[in-house]
Amino acid sequence: MSAESAIEVRGVEHRYGDRTALAGVTLQVYEGAIFGLLGPNGGGKTTLFRLLSTLLPIQAGEISIFGRRVDRDAGEVRRLLGVTFQSPSLDRKLTVRENLTHQGHLYGLKGSDLSGRIDAALERFKVSDRARERVETLSGGLQRRVEIAKGLLHHPKVLLLDEPSTGLDPGARQEMWGHLERLRQETGVTILVTTHLMDEAERCDQLAIIDRGKIVAEGKPAELRSSIGGDCLTIQTRTPEELKEKLADELNLTAQRVGEALRLEDPNGAQLVGRVMERFGSEIQSISLGKPTLEDVFLQRTGHRFEQEGS
Repeated sequence: MSAESAIEVRGVEHRYGDRTALAGVTLQVYEGAIFGLLGPNGGGKTTLFRLLSTLLPIQAGEISIFGRRVDRDAGEVRRLLGVTFQSPSLDRKLTVRENLTHQGHLYGLKGSDLSGRIDAALERFKVSDRARERVETLSGGLQRRVEIAKGLLHHPKVLLLDEPSTGLDPGARQEMWGHLERLRQETGVTILVTTHLMDEAERCDQLAIIDRGKIVAEGKPAELRSSIGGDCLTIQTRTPEELKEKLADELNLTAQRVGEALRLEDPNGAQLVGRVMERFGSEIQSISLGKPTLEDVFLQRTGHRFEQEGS
């Protein structure tokens, strides 16, 4: 991976009236990376996406894409970007090829150059045989492939994808990610993806976890999981606060309360299960042990479960 920075976000803040959507966000995306922005609904990732794609004015801070400032050089930045939004942007009554043709016209493309680019894009995403079909006849997975192909016609250096697997079944999601990984390998395009799905986040080279407008963790997925430092123990009990105090007083264990459950981290989780059950088994409804996940990282850094913010 090149050491050149593709995207730099420095101290970005954004408010909607009295509500803070982004609070001093700073991150760096390197050229050729698949970078994931993971967060629950309402966490701030869509606002950051809109700022990156020049749809919102920057209120505070600075964003640069390959050295061009988004606030000063918006026209140049847009030519560097391919954008696929969460909401479908294809004209369902037009054919696949007609959609791509009109997109090319927006970038001043025409003639044999445009036709060749369309052919190449359709071939890359395995939809050449659907070129003359209306978009409304395609499955959700095929439509998403056409959306991405459309965003690549002008050969952008950065591809921005906002929740690209929305509405797709698991098989179509896996297929879409396979296409993205091949695209990066073949073209070197930098890809930034927003997602709320842990399995998608695991497929990224680098990851930033955002919650309540702040970056709470950043790094490779494996590095973030290893930062937990041990096994994760989750205890369900009817008296979480009482049991939390007893664990501290009698076993010198520091538990984190998560809703009506307690959470512990320990390098020797299996042994800890035995100790806890031997002493407090009658007070425990259930106990589970697992290796750290990205959701555990989120919980450790924020103090609440991932889905709470989304709900």
